[in-house]
Amino acid sequence: MTIGIEGAERWFEDYRQGAVHRFGQIAVEEEELLSFARKFDPQSIHTDPDKAKGGMFKGLIASGWHTAGLMMNLYARHYLSECSSIASPGIDDLRWPAPVRPGDQLSVRVTIEEARPSASKPDRGLVRTLIEVLNQNDQVVMSMRAMNMILRKPSP
Repeated sequence: MTIGIEGAERWFEDYRQGAVHRFGQIAVEEEELLSFARKFDPQSIHTDPDKAKGGMFKGLIASGWHTAGLMMNLYARHYLSECSSIASPGIDDLRWPAPVRPGDQLSVRVTIEEARPSASKPDRGLVRTLIEVLNQNDQVVMSMRAMNMILRKPSP
């Protein structure tokens, strides 16, 4: 199985417990960071480069929610599969252990912690993953655990 190829067809059976996948690269663009923050997280550490220089992070940083959006872009394109991904009932343990700055290059590492068939719906399974967002220095800047409902491969 190759996870990380945009548009690849994958089914529940392709998500193996214990597998680790790394994929994507997405740039953190300052204008997008500022625009997102002005609209959704208007704190000066995200919206005002001059004020942010004097703050605890010594410069402008991305909103954690912007980082989550960038992660989701990579996760949806490279990990989930359009033919089989149904939905997610939620996430746990969302953390932002390090700041994301303009110019950072982010990638995603996914570790499949559990993959089990649904007890009530035989056409699908549940896949629990640890998702880590890493910057260009391989520093984890965001982590979370997600659950996804994934369809099983149709019988021929």
